[in-house]
Amino acid sequence: MYRGVNTLNLDSKGRLAVPTRYRDALARHCSGQMVATVDRDNCLLLYPLPEWEEIERKLVKLPSFNKQARRLQRLLIGHATEVELDGAGRILVPPPLREFASLNKEVVLIGQGNKFELWDAAQWNARRGEWLEQEAQQGDADLAGGLESLSL
Repeated sequence: MYRGVNTLNLDSKGRLAVPTRYRDALARHCSGQMVATVDRDNCLLLYPLPEWEEIERKLVKLPSFNKQARRLQRLLIGHATEVELDGAGRILVPPPLREFASLNKEVVLIGQGNKFELWDAAQWNARRGEWLEQEAQQGDADLAGGLESLSL
């Protein structure tokens, strides 16, 4: 399980030092092999390879004549790039993915259970503020089916 918010820096080559607390789990789960791809929220998704392979199998099975399915396949599979933890616990975020998510120096890595999201720090702070404001205004009114029974 990957959880937590981590503010990190990309180095001049676009490498990201994965926080130490995740490295052992990633080594055990996927031998440090991961896949980075784009998300519709202008961030990147970073999956351990076995998790990604499961999602990719589902994406490939979507009907190719469905426009939404094709768009999703093109975005997620088309941008999917294998990345690997190096000996120093870093991953190289490829330039096209850095450009897509507007990643410069300061980034935020957010654990999402079976994957991570990687955001530009300024974009993350702005979006988080928007979401919190929306939550304050809407309250429980728009909870999707099944969420109304969730107790925190």
